Amino acid sequence: MVVLGIESTAHTASVGIVDERAKVVALASDMHRPAQGGIHPREAANHHVEVLPGLVRRALEDGRVRPSEVDAVAFAQGPGLGPCLRAGATVARMLAMAWQRPLVPVNHCVAHVEIARVLSGLDDPILLYASGGNTQVIAHARGRYRVLGETLDIGIGNFLDKLWIALGGTFPGGPELEREAREGTELHPLPYSVHGMDIAFSGMMTAALALRTKGVSRPDLAYSVEVTAYGMLTEITERALAHLRGVSVVLGGGVACNERLRGMVRTMVEERGGTMFAPPRSLCVDNGAMIAWTGHLAHRAGIAVAVEASAVEPRQRTDHVATPWRPAGPRGPTLPAAAAAAG
Repeated sequence: MVVLGIESTAHTASVGIVDERAKVVALASDMHRPAQGGIHPREAANHHVEVLPGLVRRALEDGRVRPSEVDAVAFAQGPGLGPCLRAGATVARMLAMAWQRPLVPVNHCVAHVEIARVLSGLDDPILLYASGGNTQVIAHARGRYRVLGETLDIGIGNFLDKLWIALGGTFPGGPELEREAREGTELHPLPYSVHGMDIAFSGMMTAALALRTKGVSRPDLAYSVEVTAYGMLTEITERALAHLRGVSVVLGGGVACNERLRGMVRTMVEERGGTMFAPPRSLCVDNGAMIAWTGHLAHRAGIAVAVEASAVEPRQRTDHVATPWRPAGPRGPTLPAAAAAAG
């Protein structure tokens, strides 16, 4: 079975083709990079409309796959920026109708989990999902993924982007801030906002910019932000491991490419006798291959939608999506009451 997947939730348009063994047959991506400021949803959507047809052609050519060999077309239904989601969904609908193939909706966050899970070989890991718009600690129980903790304000990636732009940089800010942080040596105190299993970043933004006006160098500021923010993420991940008696963690999302975050989480997990896995960068960032693979799992489980029922869901939550391709698992009784009440 070969599935073509389309990712278009935010700044990246991507088309991936994956087979039933989770082999990435082809992956073609193009990222919208605004000249200044952050992402404007309509501008990003216009970018996707322009590049997606070419990305589909490139993926088919690179993978030496004919349209007749594609068994299903999957698309990111949500969460994400509405105009961007609609751009990808429109292309997916057109392909599904032209090729007369099933149309399979995929939750973007679940796709990050599933590509990391299959690549790691770990059966039931906890996921630290750190991206631009999403920051969550996720585990599976009773037929769906459950959010054990998440950001209370903005995603870690959005925080890093906004901070870097405020410091005079350009989008995307995370990779540039990481390079700057490698030169930092002095750790300055910043708000450490952990609330049980949830976290917040807006206070850190205000405090970091205040430090900059007091003369703190950009490298030291970037270093302090990374250590503090990633320490928060590591703490709530460790708390989830302890609560669920877990032994493995996988990382997902663009911010999970950061070497300091990977190192901090790896050290924590290995000190507990567990295993940590992070996908290669091309499959950690937003990509069509993760949509295609999760589409394969969903299609095999009988999930498909008619074109007229394929509306995008910009606010679709991880824990609102059923995962019939996975067994319910033993974790139900140990989940907090709030997570259990979600479904």
